[in-house]
Amino acid sequence: MGCGSCSTGGCAPAGCKSNGSCLTNGCSKLDVYDWLSNMDMPSNYKPFNIVEIKFKGSRKDFYINHENLYLENGELVAVETTTGGYDIGHVSLTGELVRMQIKKKHQKLEDISRKIYRRATPSDVEKWKLAKDLEWETMHKARKLAIELGLSMKLSDVDYQGDKTKATFYYTAEGRVDFRELIKRMADQFRIRIEMRQIGMRQEASRLGGIGSCGRELCCSTWLTDFKTVSTSAARYQNLSLNTLKLAGQCGKLKCCLNYELDTYMDALKDIPDNADRLETGKGTARLQKTDIFKKLMWFSYPNEENWIPLPLDRVKEIQQLNKKGTKPDDLKEAGTDSPALPSRKEPDYENVVGQDSLTRLDDGNRRKKKNNNRNKNKSQFVQNNPNNVIPPAAPGEKPDQQKNPNNNRNPGNKNPNHFKNRQNNNNKPPTNE
Repeated sequence: MGCGSCSTGGCAPAGCKSNGSCLTNGCSKLDVYDWLSNMDMPSNYKPFNIVEIKFKGSRKDFYINHENLYLENGELVAVETTTGGYDIGHVSLTGELVRMQIKKKHQKLEDISRKIYRRATPSDVEKWKLAKDLEWETMHKARKLAIELGLSMKLSDVDYQGDKTKATFYYTAEGRVDFRELIKRMADQFRIRIEMRQIGMRQEASRLGGIGSCGRELCCSTWLTDFKTVSTSAARYQNLSLNTLKLAGQCGKLKCCLNYELDTYMDALKDIPDNADRLETGKGTARLQKTDIFKKLMWFSYPNEENWIPLPLDRVKEIQQLNKKGTKPDDLKEAGTDSPALPSRKEPDYENVVGQDSLTRLDDGNRRKKKNNNRNKNKSQFVQNNPNNVIPPAAPGEKPDQQKNPNNNRNPGNKNPNHFKNRQNNNNKPPTNE
């Protein structure tokens, strides 16, 4: 599929690699694979004259191609709007698949009346780009105005029309908001027509997009279009921890993916016996701790024991039947049987290297040894450079002992703290003629 920045898709590798910065606002949002595009149609075939056009934020609409323009996926076109002017979008689907999409969205062909004006000209595209560049700044200015008016609403997105004459502001709020004064101020400041549209939390997440906890792009911004209700019972049936932080998505609601495997779990739960929280045995009352739905095992434990005993479903049903008759088995396990074989855990293949390296190998002792080694190296280099151990002559007024060790000037046995100070003062006195 080609994006709006290249029209044909030939200027970029598969997937566009624009990271959502291309003109189509992401190449993987609600894409439809046209599997009829390479099929040869009969000579008398009349193409379907309705085209699906895609806009910002995964918004799609159907338009009539009344001039029978030959359009390809990714082409930018100028289309009619309901409030006057024109908008710019790109073609997302053509041909017979559009008819199937119309049936899927439960729309009637008679209700589609808006038309495609023309292919977008360079001036149309340039004007559209300028309008899109204003959206980020406009949204922040509108947020400041809403805060000044004390409105309890959250502006999440702004969508400029292609002709730069109208902007739609999407917001979320818990209740009804009186934004008449806000519209007046925004119209005076932005000099455009303003439309306010309230959306839900899920719709906001689908428009903005993001990365889920699974590491993949959000389902609602890539392929999911119908938002079904999700209840906490879906998490209970799947034995998931009822932790709201883990079960909630970026929209703040329960994750839509909780419904994906719910039917499979419901089918598997048909074999699980009901009311099996307690089993009465001669050893005591065993309580249910865990149920492995797909392995069909139920784990029980006694109050005074820490070990869990896995039981197959047939054994649990057998004990339930005995309890209904008023009898108690001696133990959870059948006489002469062992626990069901659990899958063996493969131990990792590695060697035990504990104790091979000393824990103090990085302490200061090794550093001191390295320093001593460096000193020994310096001495050896000095011996190599002076094989006869010749000491250079002493400077005038300097004793040979002082030359060998300049630290000899210090007298550690002198307890007078002014010793060095007096020496410095004597050295600074001018010479006298005696």
